Amino acid sequence: MSVWDELVGQQDAIAPLKAAAERPEAMTHAWLVTGPPGSGRSVAARAFAAALQCLDQGCGACRACTTALAGTHADVTVLATEKVVIGIDEVRDLVATAQTSPSEGRWRVLIVEDADRMAERTTNLLLKSIEEPPARTVWVLCAPSANDVLVTIRSRSRHVGLRVPDPEDVARLLVDRDGIEPGLARECAYAAQSHIGVARRLARDPDARARREQILALATEIRGVGDAVLAAADLVAVAEEDAKAATEERDVAERNELLRTLGADDGGRLPPALRSQVKQLEEDQKRRATRHKRDVLDRALLDLMSLYRDVVVLQVGADQPLVNESHRGHVSQLADRTALADSLRCLDALGQARKRLAGNVSPVLTMEAMALALRPRTAA
Repeated sequence: MSVWDELVGQQDAIAPLKAAAERPEAMTHAWLVTGPPGSGRSVAARAFAAALQCLDQGCGACRACTTALAGTHADVTVLATEKVVIGIDEVRDLVATAQTSPSEGRWRVLIVEDADRMAERTTNLLLKSIEEPPARTVWVLCAPSANDVLVTIRSRSRHVGLRVPDPEDVARLLVDRDGIEPGLARECAYAAQSHIGVARRLARDPDARARREQILALATEIRGVGDAVLAAADLVAVAEEDAKAATEERDVAERNELLRTLGADDGGRLPPALRSQVKQLEEDQKRRATRHKRDVLDRALLDLMSLYRDVVVLQVGADQPLVNESHRGHVSQLADRTALADSLRCLDALGQARKRLAGNVSPVLTMEAMALALRPRTAA
């Protein structure tokens, strides 16, 4: 057993992290872990933190390993935002923590997940601490790619690039660790495009698989402008319902806990001095719901891109496995009735929609523009 076991197909990529945990001369004060969604960036960061604290360099069984992996180790601090951007106050608190010595472990480890979600002003605040870190302090930043963080951060960090794991490796992980039936595990691994978290959710949740099939069906259901507008509205509505279901219960619990802390859990009116704290919580909850909604829509766009990728594979006669093998009939139908240029145009439209979502363009307008672009225009 090892803290590195959860990283699928990344043994070569994480070799520098393992070497740094084992040999002090291979250590550096700042690391940048990059990789596409689902590659295991945060898993690698937490495993590295555990290996640094463990006397056996990551045995996976000792208290240092288990608490570091669980995020409860006193000297391992993880900043993971559920909002659209990481706030400057959060980073300011993290920088202050970086100035303290380890209390019980060997290192003070600070992990920033989604470092690409920091604004430039926030990143500059972090830069000073990375340039002149105290002894025994290690920064581990995670981002989709090195280009997603400022060049000043990249130049002061050692880069570890993870890759997309092989879907067959992901399928084996689902079978061995989660007990998923091999056929279903393989189907979900390919459908998730090797994103381990998404693959596990698809394998465990029949409703998630049903929602994905509905999204893929949009490609053949959109025939005109009316269909496109309705499809876009449906996508946004599903995302809003998903976000509400995922956050509503938690929002109520957080509000009740805050009111109890403020001594106002009896339903009475809050004094003006305390209302700002409740308002701040409500604003944070809205940001969290907004990010969840955008994440759901982005996943839908990725699913549609995988479908059109399969269409292109059939149209050019490439010897490649289909991502959506269980929907081969659907894919063949699209490939037969449209031209290659049409498929490529749809892929471009989906990619553009993802960029617009990331740029905070209105989800409704983004989805409508995307759905209109999916209308068939060229006969095969």
